[in-house]
Amino acid sequence: MLKDRFYVVTLLFLLGTLGYLTYEIMSPFFAAIAWSIVISIIFYPVFAFISRRVRIKTIAAAITIILILIVLIGPTTYLTLMLIDEVQIVASRINDSNLGSLKEVVQKLNSSPLIEKMRAYTGAGDLVSETAILESVKNMGKSLLQEFSLRIPNILAAVIDFIFVVFTTFFLLKDGPGFLSKAKDYMPFNEAQKERLAGQIKDMIVSTVYGGVVVAIIQGILGGIAYAFIGIEAPVMWGMAMSVMSFVPLLGTFAIWGPTSIYLIIEHSYTQGIGLFLFGVFVISMVDNILKPLIIGSRTKMPTIIILFSVLGGIKLFGVIGLIMGPLITAVFISVFEIFRHTEDDIVGQRIP
Repeated sequence: MLKDRFYVVTLLFLLGTLGYLTYEIMSPFFAAIAWSIVISIIFYPVFAFISRRVRIKTIAAAITIILILIVLIGPTTYLTLMLIDEVQIVASRINDSNLGSLKEVVQKLNSSPLIEKMRAYTGAGDLVSETAILESVKNMGKSLLQEFSLRIPNILAAVIDFIFVVFTTFFLLKDGPGFLSKAKDYMPFNEAQKERLAGQIKDMIVSTVYGGVVVAIIQGILGGIAYAFIGIEAPVMWGMAMSVMSFVPLLGTFAIWGPTSIYLIIEHSYTQGIGLFLFGVFVISMVDNILKPLIIGSRTKMPTIIILFSVLGGIKLFGVIGLIMGPLITAVFISVFEIFRHTEDDIVGQRIP
């Protein structure tokens, strides 16, 4: 008995020590692995389509990687360079002399009848602080510019990370199904539970990743085109901002085009303001209302409030990749929790003769 305990304790100690060392070895590559997982999930339907015509998985995975590089490198490089230029232009114009229009808007708001009534009721001063807005805008622009300035010189590290992402994605596409099959063997569930878990995770991935990514890209493109058409500076920056906000439930892209349309109307640019508002309501927002249900269909999907917190928490924990990794990890957790929730029912069902 004592020998058995010593064996178990020694085994647990070795397992914990080796697990910790493995974590330390792999931790520098977690970001690359996370991006590879997301890219593999997004492009796996393409790989499956090619695999049906090219029987050799290695060749099918290589063709998929080439298509991914064509799709990602060209547009991403172009958009990144444009985004850097636009952020620098916007940041360079953030000073007191060039924000006269913003000052006028603040003054108009403070002198409006509604604000005056609120001021008279509360006894406070100006409810909209011009200084606070200017300072916030300055800090935001400086932070964005500083972030890009810090990242641009580290090109070699970015290239190395990108190479790791490409190679990892290749092996995930080629060996992913086999790896998942082996992982299922280690799960402490019966075959019915494993199939249920696999189906729920698949539905969650389609609803959170495919639905979210496709809608975000389309809404960002439409938003950027709208901003460029009405003559607003930095349309690429605003389009990418809409793509990011598309992942945030409730607010969504309205958080970008809504204040812009209000600002244009206050500035007496009624045609542009009303046009942007109507385009946002009937085109940009309708993409989310029409396209996402077509992609998701009757699949299992997470509640809106859980998606909201998983997106925000994912961004805080993982950075930009958290937009997708947050809902993805939460979806897997909910699927596993559902298995445990139905375990007792399965046991009771097996006992009934």
